[in-house]
Amino acid sequence: MKSNLLMKKLFLFISIVVAMASCKPAQQTKEVEFKMPAVEDIAMYQVNPRVFAPDHSLNAVAERIDSIRALGVNVMWVMPIYPIGIEKGKNSPYCIKDYKAIAPEFGTIDDFKHLTEVCHEHGMGMILDWVANHTAWDHPWVKAHSDWYTHDAKTDTIMCPQPWNWEDVADLNYDNLDMRKAMIDAMKFWIVEVGIDGFRCDVADGVPADFWKEAIDTLRQAADSRKIVMLAEGKNVDNFTVGGFDMNYGWDYKDVLVKVWKGAPAADLIEADKEEYDGLPAGKVKLRFTTNHDHSTEATPCVEFGNDRGAMAAYVASIFPHGGALIYGSQEVGYPEPINFFKYVAVDWNAKPEIYKEYQQLIGLYNDYPALRKGSMLAWPNDDILLFEKKDGDEQFLVAVNVRNQQKSIGLPDSWSQREVTDMMTEKSVKLEDQLSLEPFQYLILR
Repeated sequence: MKSNLLMKKLFLFISIVVAMASCKPAQQTKEVEFKMPAVEDIAMYQVNPRVFAPDHSLNAVAERIDSIRALGVNVMWVMPIYPIGIEKGKNSPYCIKDYKAIAPEFGTIDDFKHLTEVCHEHGMGMILDWVANHTAWDHPWVKAHSDWYTHDAKTDTIMCPQPWNWEDVADLNYDNLDMRKAMIDAMKFWIVEVGIDGFRCDVADGVPADFWKEAIDTLRQAADSRKIVMLAEGKNVDNFTVGGFDMNYGWDYKDVLVKVWKGAPAADLIEADKEEYDGLPAGKVKLRFTTNHDHSTEATPCVEFGNDRGAMAAYVASIFPHGGALIYGSQEVGYPEPINFFKYVAVDWNAKPEIYKEYQQLIGLYNDYPALRKGSMLAWPNDDILLFEKKDGDEQFLVAVNVRNQQKSIGLPDSWSQREVTDMMTEKSVKLEDQLSLEPFQYLILR
């Protein structure tokens, strides 16, 4: 009797232990599902794999994920990593001969999946560059489906894209419905099979907007409950009104930024910002930048904007009027030389840690204070100083940027004159006077 009772107690004890053990792993392995940030909250980092390593560069990017994430960015955009065309080729990553594969130079499909997973684990989205306007001349479609390409009316031969005359690639024909289906199928592969969070679409204005609508609608459906973000390398309003993109390029603003640094009135930036956002559908964002892979082939920010101080002032003038912040991988360490993305360029990631810290501070403010990235803007036109207020609810900031490489002054509006404020970069209290004097290329972000 006692023996049976003892056995029953022992069995009950063992059952409880087993039950507790079976529950424990479920608690430990519970994962928080990654969610893309709202479009107006995106701070993007552009990856050119060819500045990270001469080969297996996707793994090299993954190894730097902590440093990248620590900048405060929350979306990674990776330039094309597909196999590159040889026929008529120039080693451009935008010359693609297979939309569903990875070039050995960059790694393997598993390497890219790993990078995507690492991004998600670090709270970052992953978008991939997509080239829908053209393919390499040795893409299988050229021989198998000649009618999928644009033909010269006189010679009946496949054309390169016009008006750019890019001779290393063949222009696709969007009148062909079969080609459209194949293109969308290839895009779905990366969303469904690899798990990326959207695309940056190259030469978006060169592709019919109705195709983008068809593609984006299909991709959003294929992503199921996951949110995807679509960025158009274009500036046409039909990217939004027809195509369904979330973001496109602030090309015009960047052009004016360069002109202002060469002597045009700072007030021109206020007008350029207004022109880009007037008529823009609610919730859509213009990507703002001081450089990207195209512009850095000619001059990096510290050269284009005079010096390191000019580059940082230009960045403040870019991202705080309306958000849409982009950092091109290499500018956070003040890389001085042009970067030809057709080949490997070694970047010293330990150079100029003070520049890295400054970008980190600026993106930190951008993330921490909604007013700075998406609040309402009130500006006071001036020739030499970009001066504007950002406001959202109780948050109120004054941003001042000296666009000249010499000391300049500006009278403050009554609403800010004689006020006690906090300098957000130094966290020190400041008493404003009637005039604000700024050192060469100095900027202030005051709360």
